[in-house]
Amino acid sequence: MSPKSPQGPAEPAPVDLSAAGEREHLRVRRAKLAELRAAGQAFPNDFKPDASCAELMARFGELDGGAVEAQSGRYRLAGRLVAIRDFGKSLFFSLRDWSGDLQLFARAGELAPEVYAVLRRLDVGDVVGAQGALFRTRTGELTLRLTELRLLVKALRPLPEKWHGLIDKEARYRQRYVDLIVNEEVRATFRRRAAVVSGIRRFLGDEGYLEVETPLMQPIAGGATAKPFVTHHNALSMDLYLRVAPELYLKRLVVGGFERVFELGRMFRNEGISLQHNPEFTMCEFYQAWATYEDLMVLTERLLGSLAVSVAGAAKVPYGEGELDFTPPFARLDMAGAVADACGLTRGEVLERSVLERIADRLGIEPAKRQPGLGLLADVFEATCEEELVQPTFVTGFPLEISPLARRNDEDPRFVDRFELYVAGREIANGFSELNDPEDQHERFLEQLRRREAGDEEAQQLDEDYVRALEVGLPPTAGEGIGVDRLVMLLTDSASIRDVILFPHLRPEGRAR
Repeated sequence: MSPKSPQGPAEPAPVDLSAAGEREHLRVRRAKLAELRAAGQAFPNDFKPDASCAELMARFGELDGGAVEAQSGRYRLAGRLVAIRDFGKSLFFSLRDWSGDLQLFARAGELAPEVYAVLRRLDVGDVVGAQGALFRTRTGELTLRLTELRLLVKALRPLPEKWHGLIDKEARYRQRYVDLIVNEEVRATFRRRAAVVSGIRRFLGDEGYLEVETPLMQPIAGGATAKPFVTHHNALSMDLYLRVAPELYLKRLVVGGFERVFELGRMFRNEGISLQHNPEFTMCEFYQAWATYEDLMVLTERLLGSLAVSVAGAAKVPYGEGELDFTPPFARLDMAGAVADACGLTRGEVLERSVLERIADRLGIEPAKRQPGLGLLADVFEATCEEELVQPTFVTGFPLEISPLARRNDEDPRFVDRFELYVAGREIANGFSELNDPEDQHERFLEQLRRREAGDEEAQQLDEDYVRALEVGLPPTAGEGIGVDRLVMLLTDSASIRDVILFPHLRPEGRAR
């Protein structure tokens, strides 16, 4: 007969996680560990599970109690105890492994008294090995009736109660290991992140792209307008830079004959930390010979549309209080036209530097931070238009001054063949037809050098070897970079980049802000 599942208290008293409370928990649990050490092996390593919680739920979840007991074998599970209800002569545990949760049940009369006494001394957070057969309680919950429960790891620090949780955001980021244990939605976010990464690789592989690896430490920090981190190589007696982008190396590979290449990995930029920025982040960059930036816009629509469906279940994805629609085609917007509309001017007027200066004054853009020439158009666009771009939108018509690696537009050389994809008011991707004229590229590098000498720490350095590669001959090529962390934010309804990075960078504990 299936045992009745008694109803415990609706909400257990919260664990005292104050400094004094934590010290007391540590004292009590260390005493228990000392008893275990005295009795023998305190950290056994001989228990092997043969099933997971999710496997058992999938196999037996739809069966009634009689069918469960008739078909159940004897299973071995391993995981962490995340809840314990002690009713004296019966015990209920909630076991959590990598795949999910399953209830465990022990009754005093069914186990040796000394074994049952040991079970009553277990704590939430302990790692155990369980063995038994399945049944359903009278409340219908699939449960493992214990014939054995072994303590494998004694948890010295208590877990937050599931009703009260690990609420403090900074504590969650610092103690991600605890965050993952107690918050199912956090575990779901990082499973979805893994699905996004594998989905990108699968999509590009199906498109004929070759995945490659390029140096993380580079003698020249090139490929993006960003301030790098600097390190030093003792044996070579030279400074190296953690890469801000893999672009110049990937295009060298296109020169070498790999016509479709991509790299998905970590980038490093010595910039501020915000809801959208982490100094160490993940990006996917890919390059395709015989393609233009317009070809990559179409490819990007297909990629993001397929990811939304495969990862989130549909092309329309909940985000914040609304919904994002990744159904192709995405909207397209000319930068100058958007600024003109936002400022009540004509497109010709906003292409005059003097007009842009007046607008920048009105918007409070600091003079020292304004881009040169028509580059100021991008500053004004950022201040007036970016936040309004909620649904996926390609912005085109970027000024030459802020695009040192992009091909000039044939019809208007003041601009380049470039796009940025905006979703939910933030940049997600940046792509362009690549500049493959070595003399033009050399001149643009020299202009970047002049900007560095004038104090712009983010201006790009002169890479003579890259120019030499262009002199060998780069086929007409288009390339793109996608911010993977920001993309995961969109597909998991996350407001901060820290919510989608397992271990985001934080100030040391106790340091004043």
